[in-house]
Amino acid sequence: MLWKPSPPASTDTVVHGETVPQAFWNAVGRRGSAVALRQKELGIWREVSWQAFGAAARDIAMGLVALGLRPGEVVSILSNTRKEWLFADLGAQCAGLVTSGIYPTDSIPQCEYLCSDSRTRVVFVEDDEQLDKILAVRDQLPELAKIVILDLDGLSRFADPQAMSLADLRELGQRFDREHPDEFDARLASRKGEDLSILVYTSGTTGRPKGAMLSHRNLVSQWTAFSKVVPQDETDSRMAFLPLCHVVERQYGAYFAIHTGTVLNFVENPETVPENVREIAPTILLAVPRIWEKFYSAVTIALAEAVRPHQLLYAWAIAQGHEVVDCVLAGRPVPLSLRWRYRMARWLALDNLRKFIGIHRCKFLMTGSAPIAPDLIRWYLALGVPMVEGWGQTESAGAGTMNLVSANRLGTTGKPLEGIDIRVAEDGEILLRGSCVFMGYLNLPEMTAETIDADGWLHTGDVGRVSTDGYVTITDRLKDIIITAGGKNITPSEIENELKFSPYITDAVIIGDRRPYLTALVMIDHENVEKFAQDHDVAFSNYTSLTRAPEVLRLIEGEIGRVNAKFARVEQIKSFRLIETQLTAEDEELTPTMKLKRKFVNQKYAQLIETMYVTP
Repeated sequence: MLWKPSPPASTDTVVHGETVPQAFWNAVGRRGSAVALRQKELGIWREVSWQAFGAAARDIAMGLVALGLRPGEVVSILSNTRKEWLFADLGAQCAGLVTSGIYPTDSIPQCEYLCSDSRTRVVFVEDDEQLDKILAVRDQLPELAKIVILDLDGLSRFADPQAMSLADLRELGQRFDREHPDEFDARLASRKGEDLSILVYTSGTTGRPKGAMLSHRNLVSQWTAFSKVVPQDETDSRMAFLPLCHVVERQYGAYFAIHTGTVLNFVENPETVPENVREIAPTILLAVPRIWEKFYSAVTIALAEAVRPHQLLYAWAIAQGHEVVDCVLAGRPVPLSLRWRYRMARWLALDNLRKFIGIHRCKFLMTGSAPIAPDLIRWYLALGVPMVEGWGQTESAGAGTMNLVSANRLGTTGKPLEGIDIRVAEDGEILLRGSCVFMGYLNLPEMTAETIDADGWLHTGDVGRVSTDGYVTITDRLKDIIITAGGKNITPSEIENELKFSPYITDAVIIGDRRPYLTALVMIDHENVEKFAQDHDVAFSNYTSLTRAPEVLRLIEGEIGRVNAKFARVEQIKSFRLIETQLTAEDEELTPTMKLKRKFVNQKYAQLIETMYVTP
């Protein structure tokens, strides 16, 4: 009634290949006029068939060959997530090239470093803003041959011999293809499974980003295993909105759609995700915890404004959902009376909440890339939508472990995917081995040797445990474990996840290593806290004054008190400070996926942290 196992993916539409571009071209040949992608343009959702997708990729591939690029050379893409990102990516790979993504929030020096480190030959830029970054550093990039512009808005008068439009590149490719009709097939066959497919640069929370080298085999080998735990096919609809530079969206969004035929819907921009998810109503939704927290916060705030009868109805309805969840997770049958109450709860309230979020058609939800509070997963389960948590990392091509809809154990990240071995080292570090383990870090052989041992085990840097029946629990990053002055080991991510469950807290960093007690730096949810201030006549003039308002400080103090009640005394937060600057992805404190960088935050806010330890 609540969690029905999804049927196997259709074997009629699943495609295979030794390499990513070979699988892609097989998909184009098999699916033809079926819809591959949808993207909203000028207010209208426009469809792209697999044939059109293939034509775009082929044009780009032959255009890059015409520019003189040789197999194995690198092409970079500096753009937000959009269909042209995939056109460039698959086009370059069909030409036997390696692709590397650059976050559109990266600074000019970061763009220079990534292009230089990868020896980029051609860079695709989204628009004039991203073009300016590359123009500013091209003199320091002797390997760079060409800049290709995806969107020419605002560039009608721009002319530069080193730059060209995507349309011009495609036209060049069409001419070259007519003159060399056998070259495309030759390039498609030029790469093998062991060859480098993509570079994924880490977010650089400590030092400069490292270029993780993922082979075609690393990527392709995981598709079949993943389809067994989260089956989907051409009848399913997905959203593409996470950065394609990130391994999660690249591998389990874009590339997995090639394998299964799932339709990808590209959102307008990151700010329109809540609106677009309601428009698209996907059947499967993959997101990072911050997105799930935002959806939950939106519901919480909306309910706070609702009339009392609606609040009481919701409280009753969600309580029925939680009772059902308790039964299902414990493996107990759901009593008939509870089934009827839950059906009524769905009809009266919970189904409307699902439509409010946009997940009413979802067969299941997936979360990963960062830790998530188990209570948040439980809330989505109570709504009647299965949510499964997985774990992996860039160095394992995003693969690792995954819960099943039919065997979901909250607080764990599930069991290892097929073909992956997991073991725990003496110091608690999780080690992983399998065909998904990356080739190493570009230009960093010593660091590669430290990460992959002689027996092929990937040292993940995550601390955790494995149950007797194979479920993996990740407790924290090895380097993030806090040892207090009293010798108590604390896993800060558990406390931080509980804090982020609050609609008023976006992120937090727990402090306390070698300290007498724990403290926290908190980043508030600007939209929700601002609304709280307006509703309670709290005076403020800007973001900084909002974080200093006594009423806001008391609000956050109350949220911290709620979290403290869940932990032992030694694990409780004794003091906190709010970060008074509104942070965006362009700020150094945040990763491109909007997570606070623990080490950087500790360094930048060292003086503020010390104020929490001056007096008890």
